[in-house]
Amino acid sequence: MAENFFGITDTGKLRDNNEDTFIAEKAMGDRFIIACVIDGVGGYVGGEVAAAIAKDAIQRHLKEPVSNIINTMKEAFSSANERIQEEKQQIKQYDKMACVLTLAVVDVENNLFYYAHVGDTRLYLLRDHSLVKVTKDHSFVGFLEDSGRLSEESAMKHPKRNEINKALGFGQQIQLQKDYIETGQSPFLPGDTLLLCSDGLTDLVNKHEITSILSSASSLEQKGNQLVSAANQNGGKDNITVVLVHNSKKPVKAKVIKPPKNRQVKRPLNEAKPQPVSVPPQVIVSKPLEGQPVQQPVKKSYNPYVFVLAGLCLIFLLVIIFLLTNRGGSENEKAPTPDTTEQSATEEGMASDSLILMDTTKRVDPVIE
Repeated sequence: MAENFFGITDTGKLRDNNEDTFIAEKAMGDRFIIACVIDGVGGYVGGEVAAAIAKDAIQRHLKEPVSNIINTMKEAFSSANERIQEEKQQIKQYDKMACVLTLAVVDVENNLFYYAHVGDTRLYLLRDHSLVKVTKDHSFVGFLEDSGRLSEESAMKHPKRNEINKALGFGQQIQLQKDYIETGQSPFLPGDTLLLCSDGLTDLVNKHEITSILSSASSLEQKGNQLVSAANQNGGKDNITVVLVHNSKKPVKAKVIKPPKNRQVKRPLNEAKPQPVSVPPQVIVSKPLEGQPVQQPVKKSYNPYVFVLAGLCLIFLLVIIFLLTNRGGSENEKAPTPDTTEQSATEEGMASDSLILMDTTKRVDPVIE
């Protein structure tokens, strides 16, 4: 057993035979890890035969390095499907056999994995203690669960839980059907763990318990055995198969660089302070886009009539101020006030009509010179 991958299968408590099988090995020059869970369907013998045919097809197609991994996985699925169809036609007791499977090709060196999937086996990715379901269940109940219309607990207890609508052996030329084989690729970072399993595990062990087991500090072998034991403790109604792959590289933690604090640098007293550098203004010329007319710069024009009109208005204003000022002064000089006029008339009347009397009672001494 290698340190970073492990596989196990168990008959369970109620079944007499085990129609499940798995692949957990290195391939393509020991550069990739092949992880696969295959669940046979169709009777006491037929399910085992279909699972064995699919396993052989995958190992043959992925034995040597290939240029396109996803296309090669599709070819392996199509080849297995054709062989199962041929066996069904030749042997009558195999006429209902089929299998569902999930395959992952892991490139640990480049932190990447590829996958192909048909049926209700599952692929999970554990990252930072969070378990994410990668594949979709090709069944009606699985569709309800994946779309959020049915809870995980309700789906596990649904009477049609094991009814599937896609499998190898259900039809011919599946490679011509675009969405029949679900494929994809995803990063496989240091510290990540892949879980491939049959429905014998997920029908009896919920996501929370699976996450708890995978997040423990146990080895992959211990984790695989714990998952099988949990399914058997909850009833063991079906065959149980688990394959684990771990990226054992140490996660790289990014260093947090703190910004420098604002420190005031003390300069010597005799050192001259740096003078600000004057930067001449720059003219920014925007280049027009191709196909657009070039706009010429607008030159300011001055109309001479504006200055003439402004001068005339100023002269007119000065004339009005001058006239108003002189008119006020002449009126003040020519028009005597009522008090002055009355006083002049009184003085004239007194000069013409009045008699000045002298007091004769007083003695007037003549002046002797």
